[in-house]
Amino acid sequence: MVNISKNDVLITFIQFVNGTDGKKRPVLVVVEDEQAVGVYAITTKYSDKSKFIKKQYYPIKDWRQAGLKVKSYVDIGSKYTFKKRELSYYKIGHLSIRDIRDLEEFIVQFTKNQN
Repeated sequence: MVNISKNDVLITFIQFVNGTDGKKRPVLVVVEDEQAVGVYAITTKYSDKSKFIKKQYYPIKDWRQAGLKVKSYVDIGSKYTFKKRELSYYKIGHLSIRDIRDLEEFIVQFTKNQN
């Protein structure tokens, strides 16, 4: 397995909320330690979402550099945690410095607006 680092973009299996099915999708690594990996889901679906949902979608500016095939969004409302030993994945890219900085600011602003 490839080493995982914060801000890596991976493809892994995400289970649907109903718990009976799921699909492989891109995710952004936000926390990584010896035991677990925390990720945000990445999605391409934006235009058909509600205003509330759109507010938690960060638009990845350098999506090609991140290994993505189309314009995509980090869904900061969808965070998952996986035990490292149970995680099946492959790495496709890494966020650019600009996206790392802008995503951090996006999260700060989103959190401020929730209070």
